[in-house]
Amino acid sequence: MRSTRFLTGITTSGTPHLGNYVGSVRPSVRASLAADVESYYFLADYHALIKVDEPGRIQRSTLEIAASWLAAGLDPDRVTFYRQSDVPEIPELTWLLTCVTGKGVLNRAHAYKAAVDKNLVADQDPDMDVTAGLFMYPVLMGADILMFNAHKVPVGRDQIQHIEMARDMANSFNHRYGEHFVPPQAVIEESVATLPGLDGRKMSKSYDNTIPLFAPREQLKKLIAGIKTDSRTPGEPKDTEGSALFQIYQAFASEDESQTLRKAYADGIAWGDAKQILFERVDREIAPMREAYLDFINNPAKIEGILMNGAAKARSRATPFMAELRHAVGLRRLSDMTGTAPQKAAKAALPSFKQYREADGQFRFKLVDAQGQLLLQSLGFASPKQAGQTIATLQRDGAAALTRLTDQLEPLAVDADTVGAALALLASGT
Repeated sequence: MRSTRFLTGITTSGTPHLGNYVGSVRPSVRASLAADVESYYFLADYHALIKVDEPGRIQRSTLEIAASWLAAGLDPDRVTFYRQSDVPEIPELTWLLTCVTGKGVLNRAHAYKAAVDKNLVADQDPDMDVTAGLFMYPVLMGADILMFNAHKVPVGRDQIQHIEMARDMANSFNHRYGEHFVPPQAVIEESVATLPGLDGRKMSKSYDNTIPLFAPREQLKKLIAGIKTDSRTPGEPKDTEGSALFQIYQAFASEDESQTLRKAYADGIAWGDAKQILFERVDREIAPMREAYLDFINNPAKIEGILMNGAAKARSRATPFMAELRHAVGLRRLSDMTGTAPQKAAKAALPSFKQYREADGQFRFKLVDAQGQLLLQSLGFASPKQAGQTIATLQRDGAAALTRLTDQLEPLAVDADTVGAALALLASGT
């Protein structure tokens, strides 16, 4: 049976929180237990450099996140568990993908747009304090995914755009260089796609509204007691819609448990009682893992050994795959040309069609002569198949097709007779 490859990572920029657990760690660990699943888990320390300039914080976060994965039940013998920076093929692949990704695609990335919009509101230069790292973040994420040709990527709903971009990168590369990448799919648990934090906004280190995953029991209780609620009093019916407290509970509870609390909301449960129910439910799941987490935290050398073994396992796949990709794009040893150069030179002497995709998503082609001079240029097509069909018509019918395809072609760069002669030469292969 063919296995499904899952891949997920967490940026090493802070202490893991409940949002990381329910949105990434827990579903991924569960998925790794299936017999037909091949799982990849990584610590995204390159991504951390985009937002954190404190080396010690990145190092500490790497330790805490690794310990969290392992305490949650991740089996390093069953999966591939590695640190992103220990796999040098990933940044190399990032460059290859950069060369097939339109700038217009990156202009639409949520994080970049948010930074630009913030500057515009403040009447500042749109790109003030926007690093190239932030702008290129989706390409690095695409390389993380495509390096191992992951089929499924568990993400929050706010990350779907990055998976769509990775799919576009895979398709763009495959279109140019042949089928090498599997376009990935996002996997979302609808009820916990984005967990709210203490203030009701998305739980995020950026908002300083998180609940640390392995906070001591008393600290966990205190933090949950501080979750923002409305002013409705005991006995007054309360809405579950938009309630951060209820959404966090739902992420941990069974359907029956959630329905019981939903009814309690309708019956007017006091906020203090609801928070106590949430605390007990969360702690019931987290407490058994807390001791294992502390054991790992106090033994960083053990974690380092696990990560290095994981990197070796990851590179056993990444290194040969990167060699395949380098060959595909033309980064080859010159000695590989031995015995083939005359044939290739003869082929290169013919006119040729070049099909490509523009940054606007449209597919185009051009006809160039043996010296690379442009003879014919198409307009845009919605799909590569449509462009290929027009090329096939030109190859089959030659100059006679030019007048029928004027609505698909730009004005000729040279006279029609020259284009016709090139098409005839191409058809004859001589």
